[in-house]
Amino acid sequence: MQYARLGDSGMIVSRIALGCMSFGSREWRPWILEEDEAMPFFRRAVELGINFFDTADVYSLGVSEEITGKAVREFASRDEAVVATKVKMRMGPGPNRGGLSRKHIVQSCETSLKRLGVERIDLYQIHRWDAGAPVEETLAALDQLVRQGKVLYLGASSMYAWQLMKMLSVSERNGWARFVSMQNHYNLVYREEEREMMPLCAAEGIGVIPWSPLARGLLTGKRRRAEQAASLRDANDDLAGELYDHESDWEVVDAAVRVAGRRGDEPAQVALAWLLSRAAVVAPVVGFTKVEQIDSACAAVDLALTDEECAEMEAPYRPHAVRGWLDGPVQLPGISS
Repeated sequence: MQYARLGDSGMIVSRIALGCMSFGSREWRPWILEEDEAMPFFRRAVELGINFFDTADVYSLGVSEEITGKAVREFASRDEAVVATKVKMRMGPGPNRGGLSRKHIVQSCETSLKRLGVERIDLYQIHRWDAGAPVEETLAALDQLVRQGKVLYLGASSMYAWQLMKMLSVSERNGWARFVSMQNHYNLVYREEEREMMPLCAAEGIGVIPWSPLARGLLTGKRRRAEQAASLRDANDDLAGELYDHESDWEVVDAAVRVAGRRGDEPAQVALAWLLSRAAVVAPVVGFTKVEQIDSACAAVDLALTDEECAEMEAPYRPHAVRGWLDGPVQLPGISS
């Protein structure tokens, strides 16, 4: 395993992060792996050198955090493990059970600490932008958690580049803790982030930890155009169809399959190797449903693609509409999308 600093912070993370959305309760999603099924994934991840574990309070409505915390205590060194979780998504009925108000952030952090069974959260991330909460209130609440020692580092996730820059500016003006990471939607099939977000992160020292690095499984090369699903998750993941419905997506997948075939590697490995070669990308957040997939992903860290191979995989790409922001694009008065 290789390791890197998370942005301009001093914290060191493995270049593959274990995405923990897959672990929790089947009452939340039918493809979720429950605790006894999840533990071998954590054991193998630690054996391969992964020290970065990413979950969220909304994953299985807290059960993923419980499993992640238990697994880290059982298999990893707490001094080495980097435990990341998120706050913002709705956790239940009522007006204060979601969003980025001070009330919800502070309450959610306390609850996440209990579920994880830790004294501090290494990386606490806002789970998208919240247009309903004042930016100053959100950032002041996050800074308070850092000053109290409940959170060590702060991260953001999918939003407009101007929104991230605004938040960075407000933090700096007030002397508050600054975001060190951006968890955005970025992979070979969806590259709209290259227009503004990726250059901004590179310029500002923000470490990028992309979600859906294999495009919900498309870049494994196991699902073809005529097939609706290659796994239980594919068959029950409505978001996959919303994110990846552009004809050029399949042309990119075909290119990745060709490059991988010539190299003797797996399509998923060359897709991850491409992502790891991008400026500012520190560690893709990869979810797994089979233990052997962890070995494959970790092997991608050591792959070196040629410029020609990268160009071949990039060539079929065509511009996409913005995808993956649950609140949708900002609507300006008098202007329709």
